[in-house]
Order: sequence, then C-alpha cells, then structure tokens
Amino acid sequence: MKVSYNWLKKHINGTFPSPSKLKDIFSFHLFEVEEVKKRGKDFIFDLDILPNRASDCLSFFGVARELGVILRKKVIHLLFFDLKKIKSKKIVDFELRSKGDCRRYIGIVVKGVKVKESPKEIKEELKKVGLEPINNIVDILNYAMLETGQPLHAFDLDKIGGKKIVIRRAKKGERITTLDGREFKLDKSVLLIADKESPLVIAGVKGGTKTAITKDTEDILIESANFSPIIVRKSRQKIGIQTDASLRFEHNVPVYFADLGIARALYLFRKYKIGKEFYKVIDFSLKKDKTNLVKLSLDKLEKLAGISFSKKEVMDILRRLGFKIISSSEREIKVETPLWRKDISLSEDLIEEILRIEGYNRIKPIFPKAEIYPVKLNENIYWERRVKDFLISLDFSEVYNYSFISQRVADYFGFRNLIEVKNPLSENQKYLRPCLLPNLFKNTAINQKYFPKFQIFELGKIYYNTSSNRVREERRLAGVLFNKNKESKKEVFFELKGMIESLLNSLGVTDVWFDEFKPVLKNFKRDAWDHLASADIRVGNKLIGSVGISSDKFSKGLGIDGISGIFDVNFDLLQKMALEEQEFEPISPYPEVIRDISVLVPAETKVAEILNVINIAGGKLVRDVDLFDMYEGENLPGGKKSLAFHVVYQSKNRTLTSEEVDKVHKKIIQSIENNLNWEVRK
Repeated sequence: MKVSYNWLKKHINGTFPSPSKLKDIFSFHLFEVEEVKKRGKDFIFDLDILPNRASDCLSFFGVARELGVILRKKVIHLLFFDLKKIKSKKIVDFELRSKGDCRRYIGIVVKGVKVKESPKEIKEELKKVGLEPINNIVDILNYAMLETGQPLHAFDLDKIGGKKIVIRRAKKGERITTLDGREFKLDKSVLLIADKESPLVIAGVKGGTKTAITKDTEDILIESANFSPIIVRKSRQKIGIQTDASLRFEHNVPVYFADLGIARALYLFRKYKIGKEFYKVIDFSLKKDKTNLVKLSLDKLEKLAGISFSKKEVMDILRRLGFKIISSSEREIKVETPLWRKDISLSEDLIEEILRIEGYNRIKPIFPKAEIYPVKLNENIYWERRVKDFLISLDFSEVYNYSFISQRVADYFGFRNLIEVKNPLSENQKYLRPCLLPNLFKNTAINQKYFPKFQIFELGKIYYNTSSNRVREERRLAGVLFNKNKESKKEVFFELKGMIESLLNSLGVTDVWFDEFKPVLKNFKRDAWDHLASADIRVGNKLIGSVGISSDKFSKGLGIDGISGIFDVNFDLLQKMALEEQEFEPISPYPEVIRDISVLVPAETKVAEILNVINIAGGKLVRDVDLFDMYEGENLPGGKKSLAFHVVYQSKNRTLTSEEVDKVHKKIIQSIENNLNWEVRK
C-alpha cells in the first residue's frame, strides 16, 4: 500500500523523522518498505502490508496509529461527521435476500450535489498514491477509503429502479456492465447490490454503469457496507479482477469501519460544501465486532525473548497499542484486544507485539548451549552409499526405476504369483516388481541407441509373496554391463565377475566363490541367463546372487543388440556379511607364480568340489584359485564339461623356486585324478 509522508507527518504531533529514518523505522518495527519515491515536495512509501495486519493497516490512519505507538507521539485523529445528527427518512427501501453475506449496510442520501472536479488537495493526494481523479463525489469517497480503510460507493439516486436496494446472489447467466466498460456473465457465486430491475454493483468488488455518477447527477445514495470475506473473494475470482475495495473486504475489514468510513466521507462533503441535505435511509446491522481476552505471562515473555521486562513497561506498551488492561497480578496481565486488532488471540501474539515495538535489536545474541552427540550410524544408508560409490568408481551409472511392471513384462519374464496393485495409474504399473532386471533391460534397450558400451546399476526394493502368502520386501543390487561390439561372451563375463569380486573385497566379504549357475528367483525364466557363461555367487555356503550373460534369444526378444553382462545380488544379505573394519595383511614382496589347470569333469560336477581339492592339496603355497574358462560343446565327450583354473602360488617369506612349484602342482594334479570321473587335460 502506498502512503504519503506529508499525510503521516501532519497526523503525528511533535517532531517527525526524516524520510530515510522513517524507512528504517517501518522496516524495524512494522512492515518492509518496497520502495520510496519522491513526488514533488512529498515522499511516497510503498509498504508491504502483511496479511494478518491488512484489516487495520490498509489505511493511512492505521499506519499513523502504529507510528504514534512506535515514536511515542500523540496521534492527531481524523475528524468525522456525527451520524446521530442525520435524520432518518424513508426514501429508499432495503431488502437482504442473501443472509450471512452482508453483515452491515448503511445508506445515506445526499441531496443537491453538484458534480465537478475535486478540490486540488484531494486530487493531488489521490495521484500520489496512484489513483486517477474522476469527480468530486467519487474522489472524496476514495480518499475517505484510503484514510479509514472502509470501501464506499455512490449511486445516482434517480437511476435506482423502484427506489429499492436489494442484496442478493446473482442468477445464473445474469450480466452486468462495470464502470470500466466490461461486461461479465455471472452465477450464484457472485453477490450483487441490485434494484428491483437489475444488478447495480458486484458487492465489494466493482460498481456498474447503470447508477454511475455523471455531471447531471443531483441526488446520490452513499453505501458503506461490510461483506463476508469469503463471498467477496468468490465474486472477485469469478470476474477475474481485484480492486482496492475487494482487497480490503477479503482481509476481513472490521464491521465498525462502515460507520467510520461514511462519517469521514460526510465530514469531507461538508468541508467542501458538497450536497445540501443528508438523510439516513438504510441502517442494517447483523453482526458486531468482538474483542478477545488474552492473558500474558511475564515469565513466558522473558523465556521466549531472552530478556527481562518490567510489568510497568509491558503495560505501557499494551496501552499505547490500544489494549485495555482488565486485570494484573505480579507476573500476569489480562488484556482486552482493540476492535481493530483481529489478529491477536494468543499470548504469543502479545509477546510479538511487545518485541516489535521495543525493537528486536534489544535482544542480544547468545550462543546456544547444547550437548552434541555423535549421530547414530544408519547402517542401511551407510552401506548403500559404500556400494554405490564403489560401483561409480568402476564407471557404472546409477539408474532409478519405478517399482512396477506391466502384464506384458511379467509374461515375458515368466513371473508368477505377483503382487497386483489395486489402483494402478496405468497398465505399465499393474504389478510390484519381483526383480530389478526387467527395468534394467528396458534401460539397456533405450541407451544402446546412443552408447556402444555402458554400465548401469540399480539398488532398490523388490516385492514378492512368501509361502505363507505374506508380502515381503527385499533390497536387491542389480546391474548390466552392455557391449554392442559383439566381443566374446567370456570376456564380458570375466570382466563383470572381476568387478563383483572387487566390490565384495572392498566390503570385507571373504570366502567368496562362484558356483554352478542356478536361477536366484524360482519364478524367473531360466533362459534369461546363458548358463554356459553364468555363475552363482556364494559366500561360504550362502548363495547371495548371480552373475553372467543374458541369453541371445532373451536379449533379442527385448530388442537388445549386443552382449549384456548381468548381475543380481541380495543386498540385505550382503550388508549382513560386510565389515566396516577390515584387517589388512601386508602384500608379499615375493613374486607370484601362475600355473593353469584344465579339468574335464561330468556336467553335474560343482566348481566348488574342484576348488576344495586344489586348495587342500596346494596348502599354504596356493594363494588364490580363479576359474577363468568353462566350456560345454560338441567336441567334448557326452555329459562332460571343461573347467580351466589359474592357480596362483606365492610365499610370504621367500621366493619360490620352480622345483617347489612343480612339486606342489603335481600333487594337485594327482589329487584331482584320484577321482576316477575327473581328468586333467594335458
């Protein structure tokens, strides 16, 4: 709201601060100042009136009253016409059809007016705050509104059909042309001031052209009313405009402002000799303003403020703000709120008022005293971040997918006994996902168009029914290593296998080995994996996941043209095995010796069986055994497969000789061949 510096100055008794000083006072004690503009010999302050103070401070006098309290100066009050001296006369009838929408309505007829230009001082004051002068009638009503905060409206009395004012809701499809020349189609959400024939005004928002004041107007009806904030807002939203009047009504103007506004307007009419006779023709009142009783504890004030106040000091501030002291004890004060302060209902509101007037700068900054405890480690978040950071360091990119799959995906992957969503947003979100891989394959199909090689992973929850038909959630870690250049499946497999081993080692997971592949999920189609280039991941005797290559047929059905290395790990189980603190052994300074062994075994033989024989026979000199090749083909005898291992020999305290390595290596070969169904390929 814009307010004139000179206007405020003439209503504050005594010395008045300079414009720059006044700006600081507004900012520290009342409202933010958006802008200060010099207009001739005056300064215009554009104040950002807060919504809770709009009912009393959207007026010049409301701001002046606050300044008087802050500056400890006497406020020079506005002068009003005594409404009791106005005779009542039956000139205009009144009917309220929409009860509850109008709480107060005063109608004063002014006879013998001459419509002309406004006095110079009125026009100048209106222009300063952005209002264009129209004529002496409209301008004085607008000026009275700016001073008091009460919107007013004038009708040409002779144009009111049937000399009757009716307050009612608009009929569906009813139309009105407003003073700015626009026509609006209305409905029941709009409140009207009408006569017997048609609408005259959109109540609380905008006047109509039918009863507009013109140069030929001789008698007028001045309206000062109080409308429900809710109905004014609905009316304003319906026609899509906001006016000075609607802004004030929407913020719940006090009911008694209706008397103040029209009394101030009539005083200015008399001052500028506008009109010969005044008659009160309508005086309707449905609701009166209520005050609140609020208790203020001085102990609570000092606790919240952090500074002490004397009882006398507090009571002085409250009295200056217009509060009436009802009672007081040693540490408590009971007050009655003034009619214009509808925003005060709690003791905290009073505390805010006291601190606002005294100045928040009086509160000295004090460092808070608190005991700081170390944050309790969230195991889930910690290990998720550890795993994500490590995979990102291996050039993986993390993806996020919805936790849903469609019926088509469920059928293709062979999922059964799924958890169905009751109200899916679309057909693509019909079921909760029982596995992360379907969406990862979808990501792969999309990204292969733009990247010939990439690595993605997702860490998230899957959902499935247990044997007891209960829904269970489980965190899984899954990923895809895609290569479009058709490299060897084995190369992709061992590259991905090495990455998984590195990940598990970084988490302190020991006793990791890779077993013959079996599907992790019992309801997942086995042909999604190429079982000749896939393996199960075990830690000790526990199965934690699988790593391998997706089958050509399966990938092609998903539109994927390339080799997709995939892994799927039970993250909940992995987290339980991970160690935050790890023991590190010094790296042996002595060279390692690597020998290879290729073993021809029956197809049902488990890799773990061969690993156990190698480790037992090799003893302490065998540092590591790594499966690097697996083959099942037409060139081998029926029901046989070929497994190839790297055997790493190394001592912690000496360099091994060829003779020592040969001796241990022969012992391993002999131990393998002790099994009649196993053959070491030479």
